[in-house]
Amino acid sequence: MAKVLIVAEHQDGRLNGSTAKCVTAAQALSPEAVDIVVLAADPAAVAAEAAAIAGVSRVLTVANEANAHAIAQVLAPQVAKLAEGYTHVFGPSSTFGKDLMPCVAALLGVPQVSDLMSVEGERTFKRPIYAGNAIITVEAPAGQAVVATVRTASWKEAGTGGSAAIEAVGVDASLPSHTRFVGLAAGGGDRPDLQSAKRVVSGGRGVGSAENFDIIYRFADRLGAAVGASRAAVDAGYCPNEMQVGQTGKIIAPELYVAIGISGAIQHLTGIKDAGTIVAINKDPDAAIFEIADIGLVGDLFQVLPELEAALG
Repeated sequence: MAKVLIVAEHQDGRLNGSTAKCVTAAQALSPEAVDIVVLAADPAAVAAEAAAIAGVSRVLTVANEANAHAIAQVLAPQVAKLAEGYTHVFGPSSTFGKDLMPCVAALLGVPQVSDLMSVEGERTFKRPIYAGNAIITVEAPAGQAVVATVRTASWKEAGTGGSAAIEAVGVDASLPSHTRFVGLAAGGGDRPDLQSAKRVVSGGRGVGSAENFDIIYRFADRLGAAVGASRAAVDAGYCPNEMQVGQTGKIIAPELYVAIGISGAIQHLTGIKDAGTIVAINKDPDAAIFEIADIGLVGDLFQVLPELEAALG
């Protein structure tokens, strides 16, 4: 019977929704237990959120000042020690998980399954390759722990209402000499995080300039949405790189995705294929984005968005 340990992703004392998605993936294994480990300087608030996720058996907390910042070289040795007795160790396929989980796998001496999107058996999984254009089935070696990153765009968040026990555990942690925390810069201000937001508004080359991108920000704020961009908009200097959605940017699965002035290159569509409802606004009626949009509006975005804002207001 599977026993799963999930590494919690968190920041500023708040649990990231990616952790609840990992719980859903773990539950697909029909496990004996699903435990979450929270590594932080003060894990109390995050642990309380984790304990409320439905289906979680225990929440393990490791309180150490060395865990104040998510440095893979600090967290990985602790996770590897805690992994003893677990058949599976999961982390999200976010920047956090992609940085941490390969280090955990290396310390355990096992291969890693990346971007787990479907559970076919305790050691058999499906994952995307070629930017999501093909899906392959992989099987982890028998007799070893399975270390995997969970493709958050493929799983829904587990519900709340749980009451898991919270247990403090002691694991040695120290800051490595070859890696140090320098700083953390986050864009978007008070807007939702792009990778976990339920609503996202993205602008493309059709917006025309960095100054014109303000119309995208205003519309997103009216919807309470995160802001994204196509690679063309990023390369043109309209907005920073961390806003890029697509094959070489962020893979997202919001409930609502609004693409404004985006033609719909295959690299961009790869990043939004799991979105719930896709709305496209473009003045080119032949734009590829309309082929996958649930709702399409042909028109000049500089005329359409003010009218939509007025209707929303």
